[in-house]
Amino acid sequence: MRVGWTELAAAAGLLVLTASAGQAQTAEMSFFVTSAGSGKGADLGGLAGADAICQRLAQVVGAGGKAWRAYLSTQAADGAAAVNARDRIGAGPWRNAKGAVIASSLAELHGAAANLTKQTALTEKGEIVNGRGDTPNQHDILTGSQADGTAFGPGEDRTCGNYTRSGTEGVVMLGHHDRSGLDDSAAAKSWNMSHLSRGCSQDALRSTGGAGLLYCFAAN
Repeated sequence: MRVGWTELAAAAGLLVLTASAGQAQTAEMSFFVTSAGSGKGADLGGLAGADAICQRLAQVVGAGGKAWRAYLSTQAADGAAAVNARDRIGAGPWRNAKGAVIASSLAELHGAAANLTKQTALTEKGEIVNGRGDTPNQHDILTGSQADGTAFGPGEDRTCGNYTRSGTEGVVMLGHHDRSGLDDSAAAKSWNMSHLSRGCSQDALRSTGGAGLLYCFAAN
């Protein structure tokens, strides 16, 4: 079957429109779940290293012009004050790679109206992250945070040494990006404070249903 110039032109035009739409969505993107972690469990190189992961992944998909920050809290230690995840990510609104609004404000993000689900908590590539029921399950996202986005108090480690440990010592708070767990409790449905990890290594994170992934937000 011969394809005429009209059909070819129409197909080419459709490809251009599709590419343009994809570029526009990427330009709007201000939130994503990382498609990969550090590879060293919860050792991200501290907050600076975690931010660098967000920035690098955003750069790959053409969104590196924004200042990207990892949604992570740190605990007060060695004379340094605690850092709240909610204070690092700007004021919103935030959109995923498909243009869907995740939340319009910090209050909405940390309230019942947050639009964070398995279908909306996409990677920087616009892909769905495996959740509960998938193989492997990767719904545990590192946050080190309380439900309101603030840091835990000093004392018991909840951040794997402020994201510098990758062994059996320490634990980190995790959230469920798919808002799903073993029961219908608020914790199981929490995107940022579901449960603690079994340790800080990659294997420990994997054993509880994760891969050392992060939430990244554009702070500007």
